[in-house]
Amino acid sequence: MSKKDEFNKIIINSLNSDLDNFDNSKFKINLNRIAFIFIVIFIIIILYSTRIIYLSSKTFENQKYNLNQINRADITDRNGNYISKSVFTTNVGVDPKMVRDKKKLLIKLQYTFPEKDISEIREKLSGENFFYIKKKVTPERFQKIKLLGEKSIRLEPKITRIYPDKNLFSHILGQIDDNNNGISGIEKSFDKKLKDGRKQLILTLDKELQFIIRNELINAQNIFKSIGGTGILMDINNGEILSLVSIPDFNLNQRENLDDKKFINRATKGVYELGSVFKTFTIAAGLNYNLISPTDIFTNIEKQMKCGGRTISEYDENLPKDLSVADILIYSSNIGSVKVGQIIGKEKMKEFLDLIGVLNKMEFDIEEIGRPLPFKWRNCKLKTISYGHGITTTPIQLARGYAILSNGGYQVNPTLIKKKSNNLKRKKILNDDVSPKINSILRKVVTDGTASLSDVEGYEIGGKTGTALIVENGIYTSKKINTFASVFPISDPKYVLVILLEDTKLSKDYIYKYRNKPGSFKGTPFNTAGWTSVEIAGKIIDKIGPILATKY
Repeated sequence: MSKKDEFNKIIINSLNSDLDNFDNSKFKINLNRIAFIFIVIFIIIILYSTRIIYLSSKTFENQKYNLNQINRADITDRNGNYISKSVFTTNVGVDPKMVRDKKKLLIKLQYTFPEKDISEIREKLSGENFFYIKKKVTPERFQKIKLLGEKSIRLEPKITRIYPDKNLFSHILGQIDDNNNGISGIEKSFDKKLKDGRKQLILTLDKELQFIIRNELINAQNIFKSIGGTGILMDINNGEILSLVSIPDFNLNQRENLDDKKFINRATKGVYELGSVFKTFTIAAGLNYNLISPTDIFTNIEKQMKCGGRTISEYDENLPKDLSVADILIYSSNIGSVKVGQIIGKEKMKEFLDLIGVLNKMEFDIEEIGRPLPFKWRNCKLKTISYGHGITTTPIQLARGYAILSNGGYQVNPTLIKKKSNNLKRKKILNDDVSPKINSILRKVVTDGTASLSDVEGYEIGGKTGTALIVENGIYTSKKINTFASVFPISDPKYVLVILLEDTKLSKDYIYKYRNKPGSFKGTPFNTAGWTSVEIAGKIIDKIGPILATKY
């Protein structure tokens, strides 16, 4: 045996001897000590992590409690449907100065926010400024973030305003900023009440009616290629607005800064020359001051008349030379209206238009309200105003004017806010016989005159059309504003519906269906209110009529 083999044998024997002398009990004690130490360390880690999560959660809850002190009240329609609601959401950010292990934090963030660019977050972590990772996180993701246990992650509870119907009430509700302040619409006008109150703010609007009218106005845009339009449905007795739509509108949830004028609230902010719908005011003024009666005849009415170097003409050269006061409105005679206006005179005409509230800026529930353009009352101006030329107002004021003419002559103030009391105190401002006479003529405008396409069976529509030229840079263009102001049912008036379409065009493919006789025809023959706004109003009344009959 070699020396090397002898040495290996000695080492093996020595190891065998050590193993024989090994104390199993001591080995077990050492293992138990190690296990105990491991368990203690593990418990300390769990307690420390729980403490961090608790403290961060407690801070979050305290912040949320403080936010609750400035919570905004919800807004509903008249039937209790939420149309603006406050909810708590969370913004998640990181304070780089609080980060202990950047690599570990990045791994956690990448796992929690897989859609985020981790290189961008890494770059921001190199700085010292706080930054947001995600705003308005979902409840599920919020729970994941809490479990991360990172002191550098800051959870900021925020009040977010949500609008379930997106565009539907955009011009009415308006928006709030990031600091919970109303900046437009109802949100601004009732900012203090919404912040301080715990009760819902109930509006007069009906969500179902709003949807129908908006949908038909959008259809009108597609049919007549109009750049915009508005629809107002109002109770003529108490002024409650059941629907107010302006097209184009916008999604309130996107919080856009809208500077484009096409998004103005055309119903309240838009100031327009509206044309022949003003002829109704001229006839009503004459009736109110007992200067004319519906059966009075104007003979030998000329087809043209000079006014300040310009010519006033009839839109229809085939109108009879002799027209009664009623016929002047039914067939929309410009010259006939001028003659009535001359009988009334400047002072009384001004007094009457001021009385029904179409001359000056109107007080309303939202700040977005237009101011009719001022003008000087001269002889020529009296002539043009008599048939709706050279005078402006807003669609909401037009609706109020028609409501007063048709409701028995009582003052009415349009409102979007539902009142608790139904006790209606009304002020009489027109003579008793004005409404019956005007309503009778308005009905004939639909059955025999320029608004036959709105004659929906069973609803007794009365109304007046108005076609006016759009003014741009002080010059009349060939573009049209087409308006139809209607009242129904005319035998017992309850509602006024105003439909305005801006810059309509002829539609060669649209199919019209006669309402007062069988048949149909294709294509828009004239770009006037009678062929555009009246058609849309008829379609709207056809759909909202059954709802109004059953609900109200």
